Amino acid sequence: MNSLSRRNFIRQAAMAGAGLTLLPSALLSKEKDPAKVRLGFIGVGLRGQGHLELALHRADVDVVAICDIQQRMIDMSKELITKSGKPMPQIFFDGPYGYKKLLERKDIDAVIIATPWEWHTVMCLDAMNAKKYVGCEVITGMTVEECWELVHTSERTGMPLMMLENVCYRRDVMAVLNMVRQNVFGEVIHLQGGYQHDLRAVKFNNGKDPYGGGVEFGEKAFSEASWRTQHSVLRDGDLYPTHGLGPVAMMIDINRGNRLTELVSYSSKGRGLHDYIVKNAGENHPNAKVGFKLGDIVTTMIKCARGETILLQHDTNLPRPYSLGFRVQGTNGLWMDVNNSIYVEGKSKPHEWDDAQSWLDKYDHPLWKKYGNDASGAGHGGMDWFVINAFIEAVKRKTNTPQDVYDAVTWSAITPLSETSIRLGGETVEIPDFTQGQWMYRKNEFARNDDY
Repeated sequence: MNSLSRRNFIRQAAMAGAGLTLLPSALLSKEKDPAKVRLGFIGVGLRGQGHLELALHRADVDVVAICDIQQRMIDMSKELITKSGKPMPQIFFDGPYGYKKLLERKDIDAVIIATPWEWHTVMCLDAMNAKKYVGCEVITGMTVEECWELVHTSERTGMPLMMLENVCYRRDVMAVLNMVRQNVFGEVIHLQGGYQHDLRAVKFNNGKDPYGGGVEFGEKAFSEASWRTQHSVLRDGDLYPTHGLGPVAMMIDINRGNRLTELVSYSSKGRGLHDYIVKNAGENHPNAKVGFKLGDIVTTMIKCARGETILLQHDTNLPRPYSLGFRVQGTNGLWMDVNNSIYVEGKSKPHEWDDAQSWLDKYDHPLWKKYGNDASGAGHGGMDWFVINAFIEAVKRKTNTPQDVYDAVTWSAITPLSETSIRLGGETVEIPDFTQGQWMYRKNEFARNDDY
């Protein structure tokens, strides 16, 4: 079956569930299941190996199968498994579609997908149709059509899809979430976030090392540079919105009493990637002749149903320190992560910033108070532990995931919608309501306590 026919088949099958906007409650039990989670991994590159290592350290997880298309990644994963003392899982090394054989195993409860972006949708669809819980790396859908396919398939099969957006669990972000819920900042008016990260050494390497050392990408490169850089060649938009959007969306109840309604995006000229190639390999290198479509700075403004505004920025091609650029501002004050500062009217000195740390310590989230030691040493300052823990606990308990399919597609859809806005010269673009009206009735239960 060709890809177009397959898409049509999926779309027609999904129509059976189009009238549903919440996962069928009959398919999700709220009772705890003491059994171990039997986990499969689709993609064990460097990101997948990070998740694999966390899973191997858990007593409540059995890794029963892994799949990849590169022998080097399989070998590195086998070393991790051997070192853990756990049994060696079944290994699928059968080309790009070998993951389908993994999904045929009836003893797999859930899969974690960590593959190039362009594979995420089809793999999520196949996994949900195979009745597996799905934890997928950012992003889940590259087009609005793909996002709708994911929603309809999740609703029809009753299988949850959780995009593994780890920044929602960052310690300072969760403390600020706690502050928002305790009305420290008053009524929230405006929020900012983004992906401000110099990725030039990720987008180019020497074909042997994952980061830097050369200016190769595509077939001559290794790891992310072998696929990710091509998106910068072909696309102009906010290619990675979820790190900035996910956390602030949870603070203002998006899909749970509030929703994103429209956006407008603008893109700057693009110079950073070309200059990096020239500085490191000269004007005569073949890649110096490549035209990169992605603007160096992409700015997106989003409007919400309750009146809040959100500013997102994508900035990955220029030299800069890492920052997600968070700002949460309300009628009583604001937090900004760039200068690690907080100002609360009536408690801070007038017109002077407070160092944020004392506030963050005071409002440290219950999840971090309970599990901070368990997360110590895990990737990205411990937040990787929390996002995997949330996924595993949902599978064990047979409940929906705390970041659900509607979050996954709403956050992912910003990319194609921003591309459309830029292509139309900065036109305002409507953001679909993937909950089909249910956002008005759903409650925000994300991280309400120290459960998971």
